[in-house]
Amino acid sequence: MTDLHRYHRQMLLPGIGETGQRRIRAAHVLVVGCGALGTAIADGLARAGVGTLTIVDRDFVEITNLQRQVLFDETDVASGLPKAEAARRKLARINHEVVVHAHVADFNHRNAARLAAGAEVIVDGLDNFETRYLLNDLAVRDGRPYVYGGAVATTGLSMTVLPWPGAGAGAGTGAGRGGAAWGASESTPCLRCVFPEAPPPGSSPTCDTAGVLGPAVTMVAAHQVAQTLKLLVGRVDAVDRGLLSLDVWTNVVQRFDVSGARNPDCECCGARTFAYLDGRAGSGATTLCGREAVQITPAADHRLDLAGIAAQLAAHGTFTVNEFLVRGVLRDERGGSGAPVELTVFPDGRAIVKGITDVDAARAVYARYVGA
Repeated sequence: MTDLHRYHRQMLLPGIGETGQRRIRAAHVLVVGCGALGTAIADGLARAGVGTLTIVDRDFVEITNLQRQVLFDETDVASGLPKAEAARRKLARINHEVVVHAHVADFNHRNAARLAAGAEVIVDGLDNFETRYLLNDLAVRDGRPYVYGGAVATTGLSMTVLPWPGAGAGAGTGAGRGGAAWGASESTPCLRCVFPEAPPPGSSPTCDTAGVLGPAVTMVAAHQVAQTLKLLVGRVDAVDRGLLSLDVWTNVVQRFDVSGARNPDCECCGARTFAYLDGRAGSGATTLCGREAVQITPAADHRLDLAGIAAQLAAHGTFTVNEFLVRGVLRDERGGSGAPVELTVFPDGRAIVKGITDVDAARAVYARYVGA
């Protein structure tokens, strides 16, 4: 039997106690993305004693990650470890009682159900809306809580999605998954009710174009971990049902009431069509024969501000722009063969990533520098 003494200070909290701690110990949480948010989330959940963590990330540890990604250090960079595996090793040293399943993979519609199997709560450590909409589809379909979070520059957002009763096996049934059960009065809008469409590529800052301040990440992750623990101990009544917005540089913290944002015509939670989970929505990626390149095609047509994208990319290499495209070589990126990576972005949001043949790696470059 697990010794709960290490959680003594946590069990002193009236909302947790020994019963709550045992529920936490029996719980299984999925964390998708193991960068700045994901590492802070996984760290907090492991220290709190969550019994099983599944971590999914497609990337490797780089020196520029260390400023904000709390589970990594210089030895991980030197070893060239994937983030998911480096996180697993660190978490094992933080709390050996926690079972960590680390998956070095692109989380997509083909593997989502398998990677999420058994998880009671889905927690967002991502940097793009396309995969967030996939998590939202999964949560609504299955009736699982989804804890959204995002951080860029000095700002952050967080919101918990509790799917509408009847949305899946867990929602509103009185049993739920693990400790969480809720009814109509405690349900929330889904992510697509609040953000119906992803911002057009290039229209929103990313960590690679606008930077990110570590404390902004820490605050968002702390909010996400707190909501997750409330769910695991069955205190759905204490879960924040608003949208938290913060800016650690201007010292502004706001909470928006989104209770009226539920859209009965929402494609996801209203019509119950799961286009991202079914693979009918989301960007396409195609390896270009004979060119050592991958073409990324967004889910929807957009007219991009090419001059604005060129300005964003200027800090990462030498880029040229005309009315047809933006093109340049990314200074800090290398393909699998060590070749330089050239990025070409077109007005409709389409991009060609040259020097890379791995589709997942090309998607990662697109997400970092163009956004989604």
